[in-house]
Amino acid sequence: MSSLLWIKALHVAFMVAWFAGIFYLPRLFVYHAESNNKDVHKQLKIMERRLLFFVTPFAILTLVFGLILIYMMGSDWFIHSTWLHIKIALVALLFVYHGYCFKLLRDFKTDNNTRSGRFYRIFNELPVFILFAVIILAIVKPVIY
Repeated sequence: MSSLLWIKALHVAFMVAWFAGIFYLPRLFVYHAESNNKDVHKQLKIMERRLLFFVTPFAILTLVFGLILIYMMGSDWFIHSTWLHIKIALVALLFVYHGYCFKLLRDFKTDNNTRSGRFYRIFNELPVFILFAVIILAIVKPVIY
């Protein structure tokens, strides 16, 4: 049982680190989209690139430890855990979001951003709602038919 708890702890720790970056990166995009200063743009490009490449391994490790947990819990548990299927779908959306951040990073890098600061402010809030849903599903484990 102790190995399961270690795997859970690592899964949650990497998830927290991943989300720290996923919450901060779009905030940098807001500043970038709203600034007209070339020196600020230059600095933000460096920060955005470093942050996204820094948190990507956390996303991967979150996934790896999540898959290990599923494996350790067994196929019967997996089949009968509808809440987990919903959680996995939400996590898949987060990976799409994360991947889209690479596209946005490229747009800023090549000075091709066409989106407003308002867009990035809204974009910044999307993972918050997914995080709330994932946490509720993982802790409450509601019976869903």
